[in-house]
Formats: sequence, structure tokens, C-alpha cells
Amino acid sequence: MTDDTTLPPYLRGRFAPVPEEHSAAGLTVRGSLPPDLDGRYLRNGPNPLPGGDKGHWFTGSGMLHGIRLRAGRAEWYRNRWLRTRELEGHPFIREDLTIDLTATPANTHVIRHADTVLALCEVGLPYWVSESLETVGPFDFGGRLTTAMTAHPKEDPDTGELHLFGTGFAPPYLTYHRVTAEGRLLDSRPVDVPGPTMMHDFAITEHHIVWMDLPVVLDPVLAGRAGMPYRWDEGYGARLGVMPRTPGSTEVRWYDVDPCYVFHVGNAYENTQGQVVLDAVRYDRAGFQHAWTDIGGSAGPSGLVGAMEPGHSKAPAVLHRWTLDPVTGRVTESRLDDRAAEFPTHNETLTGRSNRYLYTVSGDGIAKHDLAHRTSHVHETPGSRHAGEAVFVPAAQATSEDEGWLLSLVSDEDGAAGELLVLDAVELSVQAVVELPYPVPAGFHGSWLPEPGARL
Repeated sequence: MTDDTTLPPYLRGRFAPVPEEHSAAGLTVRGSLPPDLDGRYLRNGPNPLPGGDKGHWFTGSGMLHGIRLRAGRAEWYRNRWLRTRELEGHPFIREDLTIDLTATPANTHVIRHADTVLALCEVGLPYWVSESLETVGPFDFGGRLTTAMTAHPKEDPDTGELHLFGTGFAPPYLTYHRVTAEGRLLDSRPVDVPGPTMMHDFAITEHHIVWMDLPVVLDPVLAGRAGMPYRWDEGYGARLGVMPRTPGSTEVRWYDVDPCYVFHVGNAYENTQGQVVLDAVRYDRAGFQHAWTDIGGSAGPSGLVGAMEPGHSKAPAVLHRWTLDPVTGRVTESRLDDRAAEFPTHNETLTGRSNRYLYTVSGDGIAKHDLAHRTSHVHETPGSRHAGEAVFVPAAQATSEDEGWLLSLVSDEDGAAGELLVLDAVELSVQAVVELPYPVPAGFHGSWLPEPGARL
């Protein structure tokens, strides 16, 4: 960790990349780890090689952090860079101006589908990794995936299918894909949108795909410079689209909404009136520009991780709801909470179905949002400790939606060693803390990978 204030914010403090890979066994646990937690917690995030800064937090080389839990013990911690073609020095844009979809940082998310662990980054192909965090190589579903893959695919809890999309810099700008529960990509459909945007996330319901076509657009003038070649363009418009999940369908019904941007969706579902309800973290123009400046390194590091730093008077992003009515063609918008929020998560057994609770990261810790009562409360992390995304793990014999635990990697502003925080999700009380022997930089998204036979 470095306190050199001449560095951009995403290279210092709790964002400071670690310079080495480590392995450690027999970790100290404070409190009591639930026996149900038999598996691995993996989290991805940017961690450029020493001297390898590319000018934006989002562009750092991917690094996985993993903790193995079993029988009330924390058996090991490991961190590993993703050995991608980009890390090996291959350019994303070749000399002939074609794109190498394998030359990405693979730094945004990590999931398991059909017993394959994939590290994800939306500009290219996923990377297959072992459950001990070693890189196997790029993964294209047996040659069937020929576009980039979103970092936020959605697995249907009933069918086991994985729904995903890829964006492109040239037509088709958006392509939808469906993967079977067994891991076979068998449905790819171009979806008509006006141009290339920074579409980071989407949603599914039981019968629909929900698109977010929003005014953060690719600007070729910015390409080739340090950072990310995207800017806010009010003239592009803002709309949400509802597409049937019926195989072969590409018909989308679009709903105009107030200009905004969404990095991350909480959940979506169809209500009893047949309306589509979408809950997500919404940025207005000022909020987006504030966060975009931060994460690009031009200001203090609040951005996505802090969501809100002490001293700011306005939350850059809050939980928001859109209700899309197919009968009237109208959309209703409402704020769900005034608390600054990012990285929304939920009980994924309810993905695409009505849910009562969402969990977010706020400036002072981890928040639990009761959507039925539109209330929230927070587990505060002390002092210089900052919680990351809180992944919900349901209890094996859960009888309520929130019965389970929240897992969050905690980073320290002052360079102290990291922690895995385990909260009781009902009360937001501390169940256990796994002490890690090394610092863990603030990062993006992770997943709980239960052991086969112990899957919750």
C-alpha cells in the first residue's frame, strides 16, 4: 500500500493494488463460522501489475481473491492474477484494427455455471479458472460465443439457464445469448439499438428480458487515450426495453424514462397486474459525472465503492424503481431509499421473481433495504475499514427470504490486512470475521461457490 498522494486515487489507499500473489492456510476466525458455509468465496477486481496503470480504475488487470471455508474453519486464502492475453502484452485492438476478444483484463466478476468457473469482463470473452484460482484460458462455449460477454449474466433459479448479452463497437451493438443449465450456448439473437453504449447490466423476469439503453455512449474521439472512451450524451435518450424470453423473439417494447445511468441492477419481476418492476441503483447526470470523475482518477475515490463519502451533501446514486405497464405503455418511477447505494445484491433463488430485500454498499457500511416497507438499516464498518459487495448465501434450511449470511471482503484505507466479514443477514449482526494476512484492495463483484453436494 502507498500513501503517495501524487498517485491517482484508484492506486492508493484502499484501492492500492497488491504487488504479489500469496497463499496462506489456517486463517484466524473471530466469532463462529456457520457449518452451512462449505465452499469458496471468490471476488474479482482490478489490480494492475507494478508500473502497469492504464489510466482508469476499470482497466486494471484482473485479480481473484479467494477464501475456502469448511466445517467452521477458514482453510486458506489465495490471490491470483488472471493470466489473460492482455496480461501477456497482447493488444485489444490489433494492427489491422480487428478486436482480440481474449485480450481483456477479465477483472469484473466471477461466477460458476455448469461446474465451470468464469472470470468476466464485458469487453471480451470470459476466462475459465480453476476453483483454486489458476487460469485455464479463454472460454467461448465451444466456439459458439462470438461476441463479448457481460460481466452480469443472470441464472434463472427455476430452469438453471444462464441469460447473458454482449455489446459491440460496431453493429450488432447488442446481442442476447441463452445458455442451458448444462452449459451449452444454444440461442443468440441480435437486438436492435441505435448505437454503442456502456450497457453494463440488465435484468430478467420469469417471462422477459429487461434492457437498459441509456445515455452513456462510446465516443471514438476518446478511444486511444488513457481511461475509458465513454461520455454522457443527453441526446441519445434513455429508455428501458422489455423483450419476451420466447426462443427466437427479438421484439422489444421500449419505455422512455428520465435521463439516468445504471451500473447495477438489484432485481426485476412481474407483479400481479402483469407489470414489469425493475429495481436498480440510479445515477442522474450530476451523480454519474461525479462518480465517473472519481473512478477515472480525477477526484477523491468515492465512486462506486464508497457510494458516498463523508462530507458530500448529495448521494450520487440511490435505489430506484421503474414500473413498466404493458397495457398503458407508461412507466412509473420512484425512489426507494434516500441512502447512497451501490453493488446491490439479493437472494438469488428469487432472481426474476418478487423479492422483499436488497443489500447494498453505502458510505458507512452494508445496508439492508426492506422494499415492502421502504426502510433500511446499516451495519457500520469502523474507522478506515470499507466493506465491499455483500454476497447473500441462503441457509440450507431457510424458511424466510433473508435467512442466511452476507459475505463481504473488507479493505483498509491505511493498508492494514483485509478481512472476510460474515453477517447474519436477518439482523445485520456480525457472525464471524476471517482475518486475512494481507491487504485486499477494493474491488468489484464476487460469488459464493458451495461445494458439490453442499450447495445451498
